[in-house]
Amino acid sequence: MAATLLADGGRSVVLFDEKLAWEKPCGGGITHKALKKYPFLSAAGAPNRAVEDCQLISPSGRRVRFRMQHPVAIFSRLVLNGMLLERARGAGAGEARVEIRHERVTRITGTEGSWQLATPEGCYQTSHVILAAGARNALRSQFLATMTKEDLMVTAGYFIPGQTPLMQIQFLKEITGYIWVFPRADHVSAGIAGKMGELPTSELRRTLERWLEEHWLKENGLGLSSATFYSHILPSFRAQTFETLEVCGEGWSTIGDSAGLVDPITGEGLYYALRSAELCAQALLEGQPDGYRSLLAEEVLPELRLAAKVSRRFYRGEIFGDSVLEKIVALTAQSATFRELMSDLFAGIQSYGDLRARMYRILPAVMAEGLAATVGRSWSRNAREMPDSEFGGDLLAE
Repeated sequence: MAATLLADGGRSVVLFDEKLAWEKPCGGGITHKALKKYPFLSAAGAPNRAVEDCQLISPSGRRVRFRMQHPVAIFSRLVLNGMLLERARGAGAGEARVEIRHERVTRITGTEGSWQLATPEGCYQTSHVILAAGARNALRSQFLATMTKEDLMVTAGYFIPGQTPLMQIQFLKEITGYIWVFPRADHVSAGIAGKMGELPTSELRRTLERWLEEHWLKENGLGLSSATFYSHILPSFRAQTFETLEVCGEGWSTIGDSAGLVDPITGEGLYYALRSAELCAQALLEGQPDGYRSLLAEEVLPELRLAAKVSRRFYRGEIFGDSVLEKIVALTAQSATFRELMSDLFAGIQSYGDLRARMYRILPAVMAEGLAATVGRSWSRNAREMPDSEFGGDLLAE
């Protein structure tokens, strides 16, 4: 994305990618917000799965299924990466173009304006380095401190051949994270994410496998015998880490996961990867590379910083005598108004910044709908248990 914009802006770019398009461990969900911001994602005709139905499952096992007002487009990363690379390949004109090198950068030396990038195939010089190499990459440590385990999330999962129409999120008691099932065009991505240090990756994998065996595989007629296992590490920054975050310096910038731009609650990073690439390219084209820092601080970082502040409360907190997660699933089941809120959160169009204000606005309606649902269930239960004569024919007719 950054290379495409820079080349279209008249810059010459060399893009190093050791794997090119590949099936990166990732859910692959693109929100409505991202699709609206970057319409080429849906206009290109690349295979993806538009998912409208979502099921949330609380730690105790309570389930609620609801229709999202704005579908989530779920891409295979092989397809998405390939599409972005092809856009870069066709960007610019003349010398202002993108040269794609299928090589691994092993070392970066030099200073601003004169960097040397070494690969097994040769050495290249550049005036500015943009790093998009993930959370844990040796090259990142040349510019920034290594991410600590407190700022990381571990994922493990399977690419399972088969189909399902439903996106599922299972919250868990023992980890600050969740299990996901995302339908893709020709397979399903099922995975689990938790904060590093809570459970070993091997235990995360066993937890996922138990859940799939007990709750998902049989009812969908699928198995793990032909599935492909994956594991990955994501940034999940604490609030204090965002407060001291450095994303650029003299002659270098970091974007996406390398900059830690991932939602600490949901683990969603694709929108922030694309947007940070766009903002970084904008700053460079304006001749103000340090301006990238302020652009992020104005638009992106407040949202992620707030998510980091409330993340632990979201997963471990209590409200009205119950866990936040249990209450969220219960309210989603009971209230159409709350389901609309959840739909907007999944679409990415409801920010954390004004979430509290919206909650105050909709609270009366949510409470009324929750009360109506509770009374309705109690009434139905009593109606099943008591003879009709005890209610009175006129009341039932009413």
